[in-house]
Amino acid sequence: MGKSIIVFDLDGTLVDTAPDLLAALNFSIKAGGLQPADPAALRPQLGMGARAMIERAFATQNVDLPAGELDRLFDLFMRHYIDNMPGQSLPFPGAVAALDRFEDAGYLLAICTNKLEKSAKRLIDGLGLATRFGAICGQDTFAFRKPDPRHIVETARLAGGDVAHIVMIGDSRTDIDAAKAGGIPVVAVDFGYTDRHVRAFEPSNVISHFDELTVSLAERLLSPTR
Repeated sequence: MGKSIIVFDLDGTLVDTAPDLLAALNFSIKAGGLQPADPAALRPQLGMGARAMIERAFATQNVDLPAGELDRLFDLFMRHYIDNMPGQSLPFPGAVAALDRFEDAGYLLAICTNKLEKSAKRLIDGLGLATRFGAICGQDTFAFRKPDPRHIVETARLAGGDVAHIVMIGDSRTDIDAAKAGGIPVVAVDFGYTDRHVRAFEPSNVISHFDELTVSLAERLLSPTR
C-alpha cells in the first residue's frame, strides 16, 4: 500500500499565476484589436482556460470575435505565456512551508491541473519545485480531466500514492466537484480564481492561508476512510 498523498491544483491554488496569465491575455487580445483587460474583472475567469479568457475579454469590451480568430489569439497567448515562464508567478504565501510539513510527515505530493502538462511542468521546474512532486499531470496526461475524478485518482496513482488516502487541494468548482465525485476529501482555498466563493460548492474544508493546511487537518479528513 502506498503512502497518503496530497494532490494540488496549480493555478490559483498552489501558485499565483495571475500576473503572467493576464500579461499573455493582453498580448493576445492586443493583436486582436482590443484594449488591455481589467485585471480585477478578469481575475475570476483565470481558472477557465485561455480560450474562455479571450472570449470573455471580447465580450467585456463589446467587440465581436471574428470566426477563426480565437485559434490565432490562443496560439499567441500560449506562445507568450510559455516563453516567459515562470515570469512573475510565485507560490502563494505559506505554500512551500506546507509542502515541507507534509513531506516531513511522510506524505507524497502531486499536482493535478487542467493546464497542459508541458506548461505545468515548465512552470514548476522554473520555480525550483519539480523535485517535490511525484507526478505533475495536466489536461492532456490522460484521456480525461477534472471534473472527472479519475484525473485526481490516476495522478495519485502515478505518484505512488495510496488512492484510498488522497486529499485534494483546489480553488474552483471543477476541483471540488472532481474530488467529491471520487469520494475524495477536498480542501478549498478562498484566494484563488473563481467568480463564486468556494464555500458555495461545499468542499470538505475552506482555508484562507496555507498556514491552515496542517497535517492534523489532513488526518481528520482522511480518518473516516481509515
